[in-house]
Amino acid sequence: MIHGLIRAAGLALFLAIAGTSAGLPTAALAQSHASTQSQQSAPVSSTEEYVLGPNDRVRLKVYGETDITGEYEVDNNGFVSIPLAGHIRAGGLTTRQLERAISSALSKGIVRDPRVNVEVASYRNFYILGEVKKGGEYPYRLGLTVMDAVATAGGFTYRANENKAYLRRSGSSTEEAYSLDASVPIYPGDNIRIPERYF
Repeated sequence: MIHGLIRAAGLALFLAIAGTSAGLPTAALAQSHASTQSQQSAPVSSTEEYVLGPNDRVRLKVYGETDITGEYEVDNNGFVSIPLAGHIRAGGLTTRQLERAISSALSKGIVRDPRVNVEVASYRNFYILGEVKKGGEYPYRLGLTVMDAVATAGGFTYRANENKAYLRRSGSSTEEAYSLDASVPIYPGDNIRIPERYF
């Protein structure tokens, strides 16, 4: 009888531990997914995190290769044309990823063990229109918000709805409304529209 109780207790303890262990990966996965989503929605704060796109300019340095070193613009299809490396896809890559792609392409040619450095020389512009004093196209800088963009465009007009902005993100065909109560990040290529308020 005693042996039977011990076996039953041991089995119960084993099942409890197994159940707890089985739950851990799910919780960890959920936490990892939440962390990834948070990183995706967070504004870009450094050039190493920045994902390149059309009309960005990159500064390329290949040590010992002055003919390759220089500035290159990402074309409308997302490519950069590099001497001795050819057309390299840059759109959708960070500068570190582009370094690796260029290094790989050069190493297949006449450049032995290429040492490559890529930096963002300038970002593609953003656009702001509607009820601002000087609507138009403006240079982007890291950490830019909608209110920074409004200030760059000379501030609101007297007709502006100062509580709301419409954003069309780069690459998107639809506008989304954002409350200006919060700090709304802007990314290169974004279109901002400040609406008129209703009197």
